[in-house]
Amino acid sequence: MATSLSSHISLQTSESKISDFANWYSRETGIYSSKHPSISLPTDPFLDIVSFVFSHKHDGVTALIDSSSGYSIPYSKLLPLIQSMASGLHRLGVSQGNIVLLLLPNSSHFPIIFFSILYLGAIVSAMNPLSSTIEIKKQVSDCSVRFAFTSLEKIDQLNNLGVHAIGVPQNIDFDSENIGFSPFHELIGGRFGKAPRPVIRQQDTAVIMYSSGTTGVSKGVVLTHGNLIAMVELFVKFEASQYEYSSSKNVYLAVVPMFHIYGLSLFVVGLLSLGSTIVLMRRFDGNEAVKLIDYYGVTHFPLVPPILTTLVMIAKGATNTENSFKSLKQVSCGAAPTSRKIIEDFFQVLPHVDFIQGYGMTETTAVGTRGFNTQQCHKYCSIGLLAPNMQAKVMDWNSGSPLPSEYYGELWLKGPAIMQRYLNNDVATKMAIDKDGWLRTGDIVCFDEDGYCMYLTA
Repeated sequence: MATSLSSHISLQTSESKISDFANWYSRETGIYSSKHPSISLPTDPFLDIVSFVFSHKHDGVTALIDSSSGYSIPYSKLLPLIQSMASGLHRLGVSQGNIVLLLLPNSSHFPIIFFSILYLGAIVSAMNPLSSTIEIKKQVSDCSVRFAFTSLEKIDQLNNLGVHAIGVPQNIDFDSENIGFSPFHELIGGRFGKAPRPVIRQQDTAVIMYSSGTTGVSKGVVLTHGNLIAMVELFVKFEASQYEYSSSKNVYLAVVPMFHIYGLSLFVVGLLSLGSTIVLMRRFDGNEAVKLIDYYGVTHFPLVPPILTTLVMIAKGATNTENSFKSLKQVSCGAAPTSRKIIEDFFQVLPHVDFIQGYGMTETTAVGTRGFNTQQCHKYCSIGLLAPNMQAKVMDWNSGSPLPSEYYGELWLKGPAIMQRYLNNDVATKMAIDKDGWLRTGDIVCFDEDGYCMYLTA
């Protein structure tokens, strides 16, 4: 969600201080470059995100765990399940270019359905299962949705909109006797042979996610297979490379919704390329989350500021936080600014846990900035350094001129993860992305003298 402000706020800086930033800031162009080395992205134009994710070798064992039932899916069965589901969808009539709606909460099925759709060259459009009838009707119409996966109670509503809707159980074994889920079980468990794979290019559309962007009006953000590949490389894999411990030993608690770009990037796509284990919660409950952290040995907890506040409150009330949270290595916070006070409270109650913040938008496939607390760099109250291969400008809200470090202005971003366009909205696309590929975010930030990005409201 963009933050609006009528004018920028400046913090005075000297000419001599600016000259020290020559390696990552250009006075001539006003462009900030990532302080991290560039990463070579795959150049094969016919590489799709499914092939890319499942080409990575790792020694991960358990991929997904449903927290309510304990049901788990091992990595050895993940791709076969995706291929089986793709075969069923192909038999149902799903083909390249079709748009399939995922109106689902977090579940072990979400990644399987997601990848099976993309396996066929079809396109995923995800949305909040609590969306209103009007919102659902708009997205179905905008995207020309033909097929959908949803809960049983939404099937009739979608059928009435001309959409072939399939009810999805909470996990593969649960509710297996409910006849309403028979179509789903036939899809995922059928023996239809391997579905033919079309030619899929990196520039082909993979996902349409809805975002208010900088205008406050919800728009379809068109993301390509190449955008998703860049996200995995520049966000998920790069972050994992900054730490010494093995990614395949990490256990993530998934509370952030998978229908949001933050959850989609991590839990549906990126982490599965690393072999990490993902423990899924359908809805957040603070006390239950703490129990899951202890029971499953959760090491990483990505969250948003309201959940961080709840976690701190629970930790304050715990008698021995080191025993209650002893497996936890890192908490990462994104999607909105975090107050300095809550960060200070966090370190008082959980001093042994690393804390980082990041910044990304639906329009940037969640790639933007990220904090890394290593021996070389850490600054807890910032939203981090620019991701590899990313560039930024901080623009004066009134004059439209680029600003140097320690001046607040509107953040503009450029890089390989930037969206292709807004769906069916050329006017909004031109307002958001200029002719040189710079995306206006609408958020007010500054870069400090060390290259860390600071939110105005943080």
